[in-house]
Amino acid sequence: MLRQALLGVSRSSSIKTLTVRAPVTRQVVSRFVAGEEVEHAIDATRRLTESGLLVTIDHLGEDTTDRAQADAVAGAYAALLSGLTAAGLADRAEVSVKLSALGLLLGPDGPQIARANAEQICHAARNAGTTVTLDMEDHTLTDATLEVLRELRRDFPDTGAVLQAYLHRTEADCRDLAYAGSRVRLCKGAYAEPASVAFVDQREVDRSYVRCMKVLMAGAGYPMLATHDPRLVEIGRFLARDHDRASESYEFQMLYGIRPAEQERLAGLGHQVRVYLPYGNDWYGYLVRRLAERPANLTFFARSLLTRS
Repeated sequence: MLRQALLGVSRSSSIKTLTVRAPVTRQVVSRFVAGEEVEHAIDATRRLTESGLLVTIDHLGEDTTDRAQADAVAGAYAALLSGLTAAGLADRAEVSVKLSALGLLLGPDGPQIARANAEQICHAARNAGTTVTLDMEDHTLTDATLEVLRELRRDFPDTGAVLQAYLHRTEADCRDLAYAGSRVRLCKGAYAEPASVAFVDQREVDRSYVRCMKVLMAGAGYPMLATHDPRLVEIGRFLARDHDRASESYEFQMLYGIRPAEQERLAGLGHQVRVYLPYGNDWYGYLVRRLAERPANLTFFARSLLTRS
């Protein structure tokens, strides 16, 4: 119930206005978001890579409303990739992209606009010597996102996919994408979805995650296990051993600001660990969905409001 309530809050414009204007909010947000400018993302990337971690960077924003805005997002990613190259960090950092931010929802031409912008980002990433992963959004965009992925992989076969374990369809999608060279990030899912398409009970989501993880780890692709759950991390480690996977053939992923000590511990054990690093000024929806994914974060946020107000 708390998770559903938080996801409802993420869509409330009035609550967003109150939260963004709260004087302590930005101090709290800084735990989960690198900052608003490219330089902030690059500085955070440098600190993380110096700790032995890999990084994927998300320029925050989605549900773009016009072509100019979509093109501006693509330009922001090109500038980010140029900055990573100049800083000598491109070999340790990639980028994550939401197709809705690139114009996917701009009417009948939306998929073509989003694909063109994604291609621009993929070209910039290739020139920088790194890769792009297409973030997954709510279930209404799953088919469109996977179609753009298929099209992009013709010219950019290293483009990463994201699958969400809470959707009923995901185990089958894992089977379709578990082929050689296919990079797949498996996460639980962070959007409010109806029971007709998604598991609602958290135990069912966890069971689905394990089933999907087994498919990916047994396959020929490159699994990217995005979870903070200690039980799922241990199952992932067991599956890697069970399938004789080399450390460079899979990775764990965790969010910036969540379980940083665990991130470094896993890296110290020889695992590849990538941190999902968001930046930008459109952080509200991202933050609330993170609170919904792990409601314990709400305690941290509330305590910060009480102690700093």
